[in-house]
Amino acid sequence: MATNLPTELLRSFVAIVDSGSMLRATERVFVTQSALSLQMKRLEETVLTPLFHRDGRRLVLTPAGQTLLPRAREILALNDQAVVALTGDTLAGPARVGLVQDFAETLLSGVLARFSKLNPDTQLQVRVAGSPELLELLGSDRLDVILCMGPPDDPAAVRVAPMVWHGDEALAEQAVLPIAILEAPCRFRDAALAALDREGRAYRVALETPSLSALRAAVQAGLAVTCRTVLFLPGSPPLEAVGLPELPQVAYVQRTNDSPHASILKLGQLVHAAAIEL
Repeated sequence: MATNLPTELLRSFVAIVDSGSMLRATERVFVTQSALSLQMKRLEETVLTPLFHRDGRRLVLTPAGQTLLPRAREILALNDQAVVALTGDTLAGPARVGLVQDFAETLLSGVLARFSKLNPDTQLQVRVAGSPELLELLGSDRLDVILCMGPPDDPAAVRVAPMVWHGDEALAEQAVLPIAILEAPCRFRDAALAALDREGRAYRVALETPSLSALRAAVQAGLAVTCRTVLFLPGSPPLEAVGLPELPQVAYVQRTNDSPHASILKLGQLVHAAAIEL
């Protein structure tokens, strides 16, 4: 007899993985933590193998859980496509997503490709801008989902990451530190200048630009150091030179507009899941 995998259990399983904990997953599948635990017990009994093990306070996928995860996503995607096809519950108008450039360069292709497979008839509109502009556009109902930067205590934070210095170590040894910054308003600009002023570290602004690409080019060319997250230069270690001040943390913040359509909720879930894995 064939074994059937209930979609509600698979949806809860994926929600736990994407949110990082059972507690946070309850906000996505709308069941209590105890009910979620029972669902995972049922799923493990169905597949006759453990799917999670504990590493301290963290839930970590077992090899069986890692095998199930991509297949669970495929099953849920097919389920959602079937429901849309039968109910005709399609989104009227485009799905409008906003990202800061750090995320646009790392998330855009994967998230949008998955969303397009689920919603082949939905037009996507993407806005790449700074966090203040994205928040304003979301508040004025000109965007549906955004992923931006925010303070580490933001309740909408997907994850919290350290700010780090990037650049040539030799520059950090100069008496007057050359720095590259984005134009205001910019959380990283404010953090870098405040940290340098707090430590009494002499510096000069070698480059001020509205473009993250120009900022990256200046740092890679050895013209200046700057302050971002590790996403700024993937594959390159951050600068840990002695004499550079400690920097604060920053949050990756995902927000969705009020009363979103089911398709927008799904887009938000895809953005949220991808941001966790950064």
